[in-house]
Amino acid sequence: MHNIYDFDHQIDRHDTYCTQWDYVADRFGHADLLPFTISDMDFATAPCIRQTLATRLEHGVFGYSRWNHGDFKGAVSDWFASRYGASLDPETLVYGPSVIYVIAQLVSLWSAPGEGVLVHTPAYDAFGNMLAANDRVLLPCPLKKEQGSYQIDWAGFEQQAARPDCRILLLCSPQNPTGRVWTQDELSRMAAICQRHGVKVISDDIHMDVSFARYLPWSEVAPDDHWALVSSGSKSFNIPALGGAYAFIANAEARAAYLQRLKAAHGLSSPPILGVLAHISAYRDGAAWLDALKSYLHGNLAHVAARLNAAFPAIDYRVPEGTYLAWIDLRGLGIDSTERMDALQTLLVEKYRVAIMRGDTYGPEGNGYIRLNVGCPRSKVDQGLDALIGALGELG
Repeated sequence: MHNIYDFDHQIDRHDTYCTQWDYVADRFGHADLLPFTISDMDFATAPCIRQTLATRLEHGVFGYSRWNHGDFKGAVSDWFASRYGASLDPETLVYGPSVIYVIAQLVSLWSAPGEGVLVHTPAYDAFGNMLAANDRVLLPCPLKKEQGSYQIDWAGFEQQAARPDCRILLLCSPQNPTGRVWTQDELSRMAAICQRHGVKVISDDIHMDVSFARYLPWSEVAPDDHWALVSSGSKSFNIPALGGAYAFIANAEARAAYLQRLKAAHGLSSPPILGVLAHISAYRDGAAWLDALKSYLHGNLAHVAARLNAAFPAIDYRVPEGTYLAWIDLRGLGIDSTERMDALQTLLVEKYRVAIMRGDTYGPEGNGYIRLNVGCPRSKVDQGLDALIGALGELG
């Protein structure tokens, strides 16, 4: 496959108003760093998408447009059917400007200010920021690391779900940053506990297409209609800047309430046409490119494991079941405190000129970890590893 698509080619992203490269100073204090940070990729998107966009640009008219048609809804639901064997009703599909926007609306529809939302931690930092900004309480359920793999603490999960103020499970599936792809058994157990305690489920499946283990959408285990599956092609096809996300909202009343917010309250129902077209193109014609991408990304993660574990066996890094994010446990090297992580970050930034996300960004459970984005050419991965291995060697 790789001879068709060239993922080794380096594209210069500087001066494109690019968050990861042009604004790295916002978080790391220096502009001239090699970044492994924001979870977007340094690859050009699929050729089918670029061709679709080029054709539309030639047309030249960019008036108001719609998402509520069979082409968009059918492309999305057909993708879930053909790729994951899941039957999701296209009539339950709605559009949103971003995954976090859709989740925020559902959170405010399904809970009251001051009430709780259950989240597996460590968690994507935007979850906590969004919940705090909407005056909701994040109820953590820390994942347990056992034999190198992350497991759910079932007693703790049920204890949180049983709280009278727990209204929603905000599930990240596959999980960011740990890269867990939940099994059918795990999803079914979560579903049973949530139903038992009247907890609704919002499943954020934005990383679904970069899963190396079998990914199963929430629809396949849901015992009722008190759920929504929110996703986008933005991560897997590297098109977040085109805008656009979607959700399957099973319950008709909830769907109507969401659409009232999108359309009437917030005036966001006319979508950027390029984002809609990109999604249709990705889901109709992008499968071969995605398969080649996944193979390349898995190779990058295996390369991280080989190099890191050869240099520092105590790290014992394992390739994740999903995502292109390497979640690396450095506690075996004595990097187990804020002070030690500060020292590592200072060395990486000041001497090695690389930006790698520190694990405590994703909550206290991330202490002693770093998150390395490998959605890039292998040569860049090697530059990041050179820096990390060098800095770890100096820290001693």
